[in-house]
Amino acid sequence: MDDQFRLDNTVAVVTGASGNLGPIWVGALLDAGARVFALDLERAVVSPGLDALLERYAQPTSSTPGPRLRLHRADVMDKESLVAAQAACAESMGVATVLVNNAGIDQPASTDGATSYRMEDVPMAASRAILEVNTLGTFQVSQVFGAEMVKARRGSIINIGSLYASVSPDLRLYAHMNLDPPFLKPPAYGASKAAVVNLTRYLATAWGPYGVRVNTLSPGGVLGAQDPEFQRQFNDRVPLGRMAEANDLTGPLRFLASEASAYITGSELRVDGGFTAW
Repeated sequence: MDDQFRLDNTVAVVTGASGNLGPIWVGALLDAGARVFALDLERAVVSPGLDALLERYAQPTSSTPGPRLRLHRADVMDKESLVAAQAACAESMGVATVLVNNAGIDQPASTDGATSYRMEDVPMAASRAILEVNTLGTFQVSQVFGAEMVKARRGSIINIGSLYASVSPDLRLYAHMNLDPPFLKPPAYGASKAAVVNLTRYLATAWGPYGVRVNTLSPGGVLGAQDPEFQRQFNDRVPLGRMAEANDLTGPLRFLASEASAYITGSELRVDGGFTAW
């Protein structure tokens, strides 16, 4: 049974590898035996989590002739850089048959009010950037790497969604911050993730005949540097009574990436502790 979840001799691509969730996806794929071609912006600082993985997996070993993890710089909004990344991946590791579309823009709450707006004042430039990167960026990466999967007639694309693709943020969770204007979760964020869920269905039906599966993995709130009051209120809103931790996300990702989900495509897997059940 465990063999179904293995990804030995599989090449996987993860975008936004230095982001908050990037190292979780990269680590899960490496633990399953995959070789990972990690992508992020030229200006992106390598996070401690990704740096630790590079330290462990970026050098050849006696059992692996080449590195099992490479970091390559590319921009999901720059197709030329993505085409170059695909060629570099194919040359150094082989054709990728797993793609995790993780790159995206979110806006966490700021205690100093620097990102607080009244609804009528939310800047269009910020909204446009979120919509373009989260939705069009996901599509563009899928175009480049998915086309090669179609040629190979196999592959699994996992688009990272959000619980806010299905429900609206509860603004009461931020009321204790006493900001003026109050913090607003960007309206464009949920809209972009809802678009990703529908894009998933579109690509799943278009590429299903070629053996390429496309699904969405939508995490709920992931434990991080949130303030204690936010965590308490959020936990009260979750049927399982807590925020997600890294280990809660790795199994679902390996499931969707591997042959364990061979007959699943066009689906959204919500890993939210039941948040969207209420």
